[in-house]
Amino acid sequence: MSKQLIVYTTNDCIECTMVKKVLTEEGIPFETRNVAENPKYQKEVEKYGFLGVPVTVVDNRAVKGFTNELKELMELAKES
Repeated sequence: MSKQLIVYTTNDCIECTMVKKVLTEEGIPFETRNVAENPKYQKEVEKYGFLGVPVTVVDNRAVKGFTNELKELMELAKES
């Protein structure tokens, strides 16, 4: 079973769209949390030490942006 993956996003964010597209193409299920629509989600992002999005989280490990670290998180999400 895949681990829960969360993508913190906002409206009109190209990098956020890229992250979600890659996850979808890889068949990795994820929950989207829009910080523009819910201030609680922005506070969650800040708890991980980030101010902006996209922030991708698996097992309390967070990565900001569309980076090589994101690939590591994707592999972690695929593990049972």
